[in-house]
Amino acid sequence: MLIIYIILGLIQGLTETIPVSSSGHLMIFQNLIERFSELNIDYSSIAIMTNFGSLIAIIVLFRNDLLKLIKNFFKYIKTKDSTLKTDFNYCWMIVLGCIPAGLMGLVVSKLDLFEKIENNIKIVGISLIITSVLLFIVRNFNGQKDDSKLGIKEAVVVGCFQILGLFPGISRSGSTIVGGMTAGLKRDTAFKYSFMLYIPLSLAAMALELTDITISKDLIIFYALATIIAGVATFLVTKWFRKIVVKGKLIYFSIYCLIVGLLVLLFL
Repeated sequence: MLIIYIILGLIQGLTETIPVSSSGHLMIFQNLIERFSELNIDYSSIAIMTNFGSLIAIIVLFRNDLLKLIKNFFKYIKTKDSTLKTDFNYCWMIVLGCIPAGLMGLVVSKLDLFEKIENNIKIVGISLIITSVLLFIVRNFNGQKDDSKLGIKEAVVVGCFQILGLFPGISRSGSTIVGGMTAGLKRDTAFKYSFMLYIPLSLAAMALELTDITISKDLIIFYALATIIAGVATFLVTKWFRKIVVKGKLIYFSIYCLIVGLLVLLFL
C-alpha cells in the first residue's frame, strides 16, 4: 500500500511542471491499478495533497521573483518610481493572464461540463497527442520579448492558451509556455510567466478543493509522504525543465506525449 502512495507522489512531482500533464498521468496510473488490483484509493484526495506539495515547491523555487514583484508593486504605488514600473505592470499581467482560465474553470465546475469526459482514459490519450502537436509547432520558436515587453496582448494570448490546460490530459505548463512563445516571448520569459500564473490559480483551486479532502487517520503518514515526495520531485524537475526550455529542446516532450498518447489509445 505504501509503495502506491510513493508512486503517486512521484508521478505528481515528476510530471506537474513539465509539459506532459500530471492529471493525465495520474489517470493512466489509476486505470492500470484498477485493472490489476482491488486497492481502494481516494485518488481525488491524494491528487489535492500532492498538488499542494508541488505548489509549495514552485513558491519556494520562485520566491525571489515573487518577493521582488510584491515589494516593487506596492513601492511603485507609493513612490511612482519609474524604475519599478516594469514589475508593477508585470503584476497586473499576472492578474490578467489568470482571468480567462479562472472564469472558464468556474463555468466548467458549476456546469459540470467535463463530467462525461473527465474519467475517460481515451480523452487523455487524445489530449496528450494534442499537447505533442502544440510542442512540435513551437519547437524552434524563440521570441525577443522579455519581462519589460510583456503586455496586455501577450497576457491575453497566454491566458487563453491556459484554458486548454483545463482539459484532462492537456498540460497546463505546456499550453502556457506554448502560448507565451507564440506571443513572441523569449523562452525563459515564457517559462517564468507560465509559473507566475500557476501560483495564484493553484492557490485558488486549493482553497476550493480543501473541503473535499477526506483522510483517514491510518493513512495520514502515507499522504504526508506522498506530498513531501511530490514537492521535492517538483522542485528538482522544474529547475531541470527550465534549462530544457531555454535550450529549445521541447521536441523531446513532444515525442514523449505522442508515444504515450498512442499507447493509451491502443491499449487502455
